[in-house]
Amino acid sequence: MMPAILEIPEVRQRISPLTVEEYHRLDEFNENGRRTELIRGVVIEKMSKSPLHCKLAKRLYDRISRMVGVGWVVRREDPLTLADSEPEPDVAVVHGAEDEFSNAHPHTAELVIEVAVTSAALDREGAALYAEANVKEYWIVLGMERRVEVYRLPENGHYREQQMVGADETIISSSVPGLQVRLVDLFD
Repeated sequence: MMPAILEIPEVRQRISPLTVEEYHRLDEFNENGRRTELIRGVVIEKMSKSPLHCKLAKRLYDRISRMVGVGWVVRREDPLTLADSEPEPDVAVVHGAEDEFSNAHPHTAELVIEVAVTSAALDREGAALYAEANVKEYWIVLGMERRVEVYRLPENGHYREQQMVGADETIISSSVPGLQVRLVDLFD
């Protein structure tokens, strides 16, 4: 019921968007005790995670952490501070050193990965958000389908290149040197 009500123009006009700075002044948990993230100026409760989601996100984080070298930071469910949003992607690879992010979250990433077991439509909407922030590469891991949507070449808030990678293929990152993921290892 709630998403449909947000589509009514009179309701959309009455939403009070927050800036990233205002969002930072809020508690980590909302009044219902749930974690949130800021998307396009709107505070949204984070979804619960299925066991499959947790398994895939952990496997990705572990594999990628072993593959990246000095000068790269692999983050798991940590915020990226964007123009009007502060999403917490399942995995993000940022250029730099961990100490650079002691006082502020990164404003972009070389690679962002979202695991979608039930949230594929929402994660596809996130593509524009990440493209606007010049995230070089965005992967949506479709857990139930055993496939990965790969988005590359951000330009004017869109990705110019999209590719679907099947479970028997390997993704070679175009933005993080030496990073490749065999999907059979991820899904099995």
